[in-house]
Amino acid sequence: MNIGTASNASGVSQRMIRHYEKIGLVPAPVRRGSYRDYADADVHRLRFIANARDLGFPIEEIRTLLGLWSDRSRSSSEVKMLAQARADELGRKAATLEAMRSTL
Repeated sequence: MNIGTASNASGVSQRMIRHYEKIGLVPAPVRRGSYRDYADADVHRLRFIANARDLGFPIEEIRTLLGLWSDRSRSSSEVKMLAQARADELGRKAATLEAMRSTL
């Protein structure tokens, strides 16, 4: 599929897809002439990245998660540890926001 179709399927803008390719989060797709040809696996990876970004994961943690995801020998506890740390941080931020809301 071309970049427009991949963008629509993943919910990630074409600009961000190119950016993620440039920084190595998404492997460069196969080229068909001058067009990028994305596979379903690329769209799945883009959705994962978008969801992680929406949850507040920084790029480097997403890179680590993607590495763990593709490493079949990895321990699931490593992924759980990263996810739990992010959840704890989000909980702290939510508490701070709630305190600010009460103040206002």
